[in-house]
Amino acid sequence: MKNDRVIIFDTTLRDGEQCPGASMNLREKLEIARQLARLKVDVIEAGFPVISDGDFEAVRTIAKEIKGPIIAGLARCVTKDIDAAGEAVKPAGKRGRIHVFLATSKIHREFKLGKAQDEIIRLAVEGVKRAKSWVHDVEFSPEDGSRTEPEFLIEVCKAVVAAGATVVNIPDTVGWAVPDQYAALIKQLREAVPAFQNGKAIISVHCHNDLGLAVANSLAAVRAGARQVECTVNGIGERAGNASLEEIVMALHTRADFFGGIECGVVTKEIVKSSRLVSRMSGLIVQRSKAIVGENAFAHSSGIHQDGILKKRETYEIMDPQEVGWGLTELPLTKHSGRAAMAVRLKHLGFKMTEADVAGIFARFKEIGDKKKFVYDDDLTALVEGQITEVSETWSLEYIHVTSGNQTVPTATVRLKKAGAKKGEPDVLQDAGTGDGPVDAALKAIDRLTNTRGKLMDYQLRAVSQGKDALGEVTLKADFGNGEIITGKGASTDVIEASARAYLNAVNRHINSGKAKLKPAQP
Repeated sequence: MKNDRVIIFDTTLRDGEQCPGASMNLREKLEIARQLARLKVDVIEAGFPVISDGDFEAVRTIAKEIKGPIIAGLARCVTKDIDAAGEAVKPAGKRGRIHVFLATSKIHREFKLGKAQDEIIRLAVEGVKRAKSWVHDVEFSPEDGSRTEPEFLIEVCKAVVAAGATVVNIPDTVGWAVPDQYAALIKQLREAVPAFQNGKAIISVHCHNDLGLAVANSLAAVRAGARQVECTVNGIGERAGNASLEEIVMALHTRADFFGGIECGVVTKEIVKSSRLVSRMSGLIVQRSKAIVGENAFAHSSGIHQDGILKKRETYEIMDPQEVGWGLTELPLTKHSGRAAMAVRLKHLGFKMTEADVAGIFARFKEIGDKKKFVYDDDLTALVEGQITEVSETWSLEYIHVTSGNQTVPTATVRLKKAGAKKGEPDVLQDAGTGDGPVDAALKAIDRLTNTRGKLMDYQLRAVSQGKDALGEVTLKADFGNGEIITGKGASTDVIEASARAYLNAVNRHINSGKAKLKPAQP
């Protein structure tokens, strides 16, 4: 196979965000988009503009502010969807793409859509033409393509390409495919549709991981002629997730001998930074044994392995850890470091902060600096992410004190400040709660003060950096009774305080969602 290039289409902000509990606000999405641009992905699918005002605004803002990658918006083959996507990606100019989709498999036609094959083709063609009136670059996806009859799929591909589609994506929507079969389908399409051979359109693949085969299927498709791969950072997404961007990229890079020199433009040294940012923004922790970006990805505990590594790294490592962004942090800051030094460090780390943001981060930086000897890059990143993930604070933490032990009832005293308190209503409230432990007691006290009742669905605590004085970062998920899982994040050298901050972050998100039934605060 001759030297060639594969387009990396990142859908972290669209399909990745559809993972339950991974919902992100505009600032979080914008920071991820900036990092994806530094990673040099070719396409950023920024969202599904028609589904909400928030999604529309996120896509439009990313299209306006992010330079470099193509910015895509998803749409069903429905006029209002396509027009919303067209408006959203308009600021990207010639880099705008509309990605339209319509189910084509027999099971979807019969049980979801209730439409015959000729009607599906008509709707697909109309959708592509409508999108073409907005942008030159139109992608079409026959949803559940891997389970669609190959002969019908060929008809669909020919029809949408004739209507103006520049990319045709063959999604393995439910993770049903296996590599040999999927590769054979891609090869069959490539041979049957002239536009895939003469360069007028390219084949894309979008694989889900229900059988753990998303990456294997994607790579098999590349070998068979696909020239765009749709994937997400850390493989996040619906159900078992999507094909993992870092695994796709490093497989192509590390096994160039097998893939015949097929390349992509991703800057591999940005991979670990991208992984950590997406993990923190989405609240989805990366498993330690995750390939490429897991904490154990380059760890060796076996004596035989350690001996081999010391003699020659390549004996047990097929990749250089530094090649994907692993490595020692640079010179850390201390409590004596000034605001200017911290701002320079933020810029070096790739964060774009306003003066107000820098002021807020510096205040927290000084608090942390008083409690620990060094403030590492990871500590600083956690503080920045705390600022980014912050929502309009109805409630803010002023004070927390806990008593706990194996011979006493865990008790937490919490003092909160309420923004926008009505006349005659106290703006500072204090209460105490007891629980099974200090965290449970603190959360119950917050529930009493805020008149909410959250059920903790998940709780994760991790050390952000090294040392006994490391910053503790808490990510939790809570259900406040409306069925929506809300993520909260908080960081502190005190894990109880970090837990309270994370839960309060979730409470404020719940209130700001408009679904909370607020009650007057009680003194």
